[in-house]
Amino acid sequence: MMSQEQNDLITRIGPDAPAGKLMRKYWQPAALVDELEGDRPIVPVRLLGENFVLFRDEQGRYGLVDRDCPHRGADLAFGRLENGGLRCSFHGWLFDVEGNCLETPAEPENSNLCKNIKQRAYPVVEKSGILWAYLGGDEPPAFPELDCFVAPGTHTFAFKGLINCNWLQALEVGIDPAHASFLHRFFEDEDTSESYGKQFRAASADSDLPMTKILREYDRPIINVERTEYGLRLIALRQIDDERTHVRVTNQLFPHGFVIPMSAEMTITQWHVPVDDENCYWYAIFTSYNEPVDKKKMREQRLQLYELPLYTSRRNKTNDYGFDPHEQSTSTYTGMGLDINVHDQWAVESMGAIQDRTREHLGTSDKAIVQYRRLLRQEIEKAVNGGKPLLFLDEANARSIQGPATMDGIGPTRGWEIYWMEVDVKRRRSAPWAAPVPEEIALKLPHM
Repeated sequence: MMSQEQNDLITRIGPDAPAGKLMRKYWQPAALVDELEGDRPIVPVRLLGENFVLFRDEQGRYGLVDRDCPHRGADLAFGRLENGGLRCSFHGWLFDVEGNCLETPAEPENSNLCKNIKQRAYPVVEKSGILWAYLGGDEPPAFPELDCFVAPGTHTFAFKGLINCNWLQALEVGIDPAHASFLHRFFEDEDTSESYGKQFRAASADSDLPMTKILREYDRPIINVERTEYGLRLIALRQIDDERTHVRVTNQLFPHGFVIPMSAEMTITQWHVPVDDENCYWYAIFTSYNEPVDKKKMREQRLQLYELPLYTSRRNKTNDYGFDPHEQSTSTYTGMGLDINVHDQWAVESMGAIQDRTREHLGTSDKAIVQYRRLLRQEIEKAVNGGKPLLFLDEANARSIQGPATMDGIGPTRGWEIYWMEVDVKRRRSAPWAAPVPEEIALKLPHM
């Protein structure tokens, strides 16, 4: 258990909160590129407890500025894009992507007021279908050489979804290998050839065993957790028999992301981005190592659940997440349908807006969560004291973080330690794009 003070320390992300200072050391997903592709490329953004407006000007440049106009506080999300910037609809004050005031049209022609006005603005970059913002105020870090950033646009797809709870409990479900055997349990196995774009539905690598069968029948994984230079590596082992063991390798990407296998040919890199203390978005980049991603199919699949423009789930608290007691007794463990995003959403939202960790009792299967919280507290302290936290990279060190490796396969019970690395390297070597082999793995497998 932890105290309320300890819980507040690792969950609250406002500008003056210790964890908020940490989060502002990193680029944060602010919106999907798709959200600004319409006729009016202006969207309100609430991020880390603050309100902004994200827009694309007539030259194609992206800008993120405070949402309230510095004149009289009117809402710039209802502004107009014209004359090289965003114009407030109240009195016509005009701001460019850097926050410079270009015009104050109601003032006298010889007025110098405009020169003294500056709207707070923040750097924005586009990467792999996501617009990233940096709220730190100082020089932003470099992006690590993750697969999702290295792969060409044809081989990535980005999406997001809103969750009505604190970011930390949403993240922690992703670093909990044990829950999948229960929360995502299906009583029947589907045709794995129809699994494209679906989590936990494909066959495990090097076998014809569906993941649904493995999770259902082997529900006591042995979990190994290792510290890495990007966060944590998790290895979950489910022994099938004396000769075969199911190996699943996932990663916690500091501060609020994870990288997991979706299938033998695709990974998911996902961040749980605080909207405020009680809401978050998951942003995911799906990366393919062989064929280009079928973006149309992936988008259509997800829009069956998520509703625009806010990417809210159609299954939520108001309709009991679609809970069906008959389905629960005959088809799925939760009775909440086949989309595991709904299962995860119910689990984390049911804990409350901010989970009360003073009442929880952790077990040995929660070892990744224990280690992550310890790491989080350590890096919060570092950020508060002016240090550079984990994965705050400069350009010279950006390439030191590659991959990271993930896999999901049936390997040898004796020798799984090398097996998972061989599977990952083989996939990278055969990719049509230059998928880097992480140095630590290359050193252990010089023959590959």
